[in-house]
Amino acid sequence: MTAKRIFLLSIILGVGALLTGCSGNRKAADEDGQQLFIGENIAVANTQYGKVRGFIYKNLYQFKGIPYGADTGGENRFMPPKEPQPWDGVRLALNYGDMAPQAIVYDRSPESAAGFVDNWNFFHSSEDCLRLNVWTQGLDTKKRPVLVYFHGGGFFNGSALEQDGYSGEGLAAYGDVVVCSVNHRLNAFGFSDFAKVGGEKYAHSGNVGILDLIAALKWVHNNIANFGGDPDNVTIMGQSGGGAKVSIVATMPAAKGLVHKAVALSGNSTRAADKAQAEALGEFILKEAGLKPSEIDKLQQMPWEEYYALANQAAAKFSRLQGGSSRRGGFSPVGDDLDIPAGIFFDPADNSIPNIPMLLCSVKHEGNPDRNNPELEDITLDGVVEKMTPAYGEHAREVVEAYAKNFPECRPIEIWALLTGVRTNIVRSANTKYQQGAPVYVAWFGWQPPLFDGRLRSFHCLDICFWLHNTDLMVTHTGGGARPRALSDKMSDALVAFMRTGDPNCKSLPAWPKYTPENGEVMVLDDKCVVMNDPDRPARQVIENLQR
Repeated sequence: MTAKRIFLLSIILGVGALLTGCSGNRKAADEDGQQLFIGENIAVANTQYGKVRGFIYKNLYQFKGIPYGADTGGENRFMPPKEPQPWDGVRLALNYGDMAPQAIVYDRSPESAAGFVDNWNFFHSSEDCLRLNVWTQGLDTKKRPVLVYFHGGGFFNGSALEQDGYSGEGLAAYGDVVVCSVNHRLNAFGFSDFAKVGGEKYAHSGNVGILDLIAALKWVHNNIANFGGDPDNVTIMGQSGGGAKVSIVATMPAAKGLVHKAVALSGNSTRAADKAQAEALGEFILKEAGLKPSEIDKLQQMPWEEYYALANQAAAKFSRLQGGSSRRGGFSPVGDDLDIPAGIFFDPADNSIPNIPMLLCSVKHEGNPDRNNPELEDITLDGVVEKMTPAYGEHAREVVEAYAKNFPECRPIEIWALLTGVRTNIVRSANTKYQQGAPVYVAWFGWQPPLFDGRLRSFHCLDICFWLHNTDLMVTHTGGGARPRALSDKMSDALVAFMRTGDPNCKSLPAWPKYTPENGEVMVLDDKCVVMNDPDRPARQVIENLQR
């Protein structure tokens, strides 16, 4: 867009901030004026493959479904991502791209309270899924910090906007940063390891779903300056399975120089799947397909629905034959020492991997057990012991009573909820990452929404819309209004500060110390935010001692 056209557009919009990229306190667009601007010469940006045209909504440029890689079907199935073909003219970027091939597992029936709360978005699935989205305040040279968001859903399901709270519009508008979100290959399409049975051609097949994320980061590095972003200041962020993806990408040599900070929410990882087991599953899939190793290419020729069914049936059978011990359900990133380290992540002696600041957060009641079962509100402590027995056996009472002693203010149902969000994994990840020497910060989100009679608690996924400044967009999680927005302001301020400097300290929150294994410093995020030293350590250590 020429300087003259930008000047004229700013007059039309009546907002000088369109060009200057004001802070989180910037004046909102006139609510009685035109909100959406779209046309042949509006919101046009260059990429290395051709021009794209999005739209402007509430002073924010938005581009959706931009290809960062070629279609992954046919001969590209199981292969590392290839660059998209360049195009002539201007390509529309107005709608979210296809999800990766997957089965819809979320309940959106009229009778589902959980479906109402989470309000899942479903899109078309196809192998042409290497698409990303961009939100920015300006197509200028301001060099804003960039956030690249990896969606949840484990390594099996999900998309870049499976919940409204994933949208980048809130944080981009509030913090004057550029936000991107990414679709990539999942499940059997992203993580079928045929390296042993298929030879060199299939050497990367077990990790192509993660290599897609590297390709997206390369696209960001090469193109985000055209969207007002700084390619030398990129933060990756993800929740649940997305948090595990963040951990994996942050330890990959291929990510060095592409990623400068990392944020993992309610999901983390310190080790990838076992290579030998992943290859054994690949061999088993081929056997179940009735194919010889020399015929492996026929798996690329199947309709995706046919291969998806075959691979999942084979994985289930493979797991049964192994006594149900197949790690992570069979399809997940593989520690192959080719793309992903085979050992423990964040090796301080390995200079080939990124050594970047990291922020880790979990929520207090990750799997809150009575979201759909109000009758469980009155459960007794003995009842909680009974519910925990399948997990802890004869030690269930010891574990439950340890948490009851550690948190005397909590009712039995709240103790049970805490036990669904035990922080063992996040502490392990923080301790592992700490050894690299780069700063590590830890948070524990405890805010609870005033919905369903207060029964939702701090459930898995709740904090996403607070970090991304979308609490008024994701009202089925927050209720909307001033109370959640006040905490969201603080958390978004901390996230933007971390994106800019690698340090989340900001005026909105108390001083946030770096994490150390000795003290376990953690920022507890609630209506009142406070710093504590490992507040659940006595109870958590009971479980950790049992696991040794």
